[in-house]
Amino acid sequence: MADTFAGQTAIITGASRGLGLAVAVTERLVAQGAKVVITGRKPDALAEAVTSLGGPDHALGIAAFGSADLLVNNTAINPVYGPLITLDLGAARNTVEVNCVAALSWVQKVHAAWMGKHGGAIVNIASVGGIRTASGIGMYCAGKAMLIHLTEALAVDLGPDIRVNAVAPAVVKTRFAAALYEGREDEVSAAYPLKRLGIPSDVGSVVAFLLSGDASWMTGQTLVVDGGLTVAGGA
Repeated sequence: MADTFAGQTAIITGASRGLGLAVAVTERLVAQGAKVVITGRKPDALAEAVTSLGGPDHALGIAAFGSADLLVNNTAINPVYGPLITLDLGAARNTVEVNCVAALSWVQKVHAAWMGKHGGAIVNIASVGGIRTASGIGMYCAGKAMLIHLTEALAVDLGPDIRVNAVAPAVVKTRFAAALYEGREDEVSAAYPLKRLGIPSDVGSVVAFLLSGDASWMTGQTLVVDGGLTVAGGA
């Protein structure tokens, strides 16, 4: 499987830390031949991530490999916590802009630059919150539900040459999700049938599967990666 992604370039947004970096470093992408372009807001973090991926022969913080065969929309924010009824509407708009509109923007860009003529595969990083809402993060969950629906709509629009799928993780141990489990990881993970929280590679391997030819007859789907949380009644 070392050449699964040989000759292909993957763009991974929000990849300087957390899930995005995990997707990039998983053997299913870099070690299986992909060139990776990562995006992020902080140049120092991007440079560190490029180094961890093996340097500029394998990864870059800017687009320079010539193609855009694979896209992973991983950028997300959750700027507020609390009830929707008192949510600042500016924060609500910003959440939708970053978590949904930005994903559509990247799809438009790669379509115009490469995929429209050459085809490709796209994976959007959604959340179990897009399937079942959670108290205190209602706008984040609503945005992820929108991203799931956007995945389905894009799959219809872009077939047959471009596949669009999504993954919906539960709590994964990244800096982004730290507030959801830090100091009480045993308590939180007790609700999961597998009795542990996710780690980035749990999601990265599923993303890589959806990008690969092994998923060539899958589009418009959202794979739940949650340690069994949703079937156990959790959110």
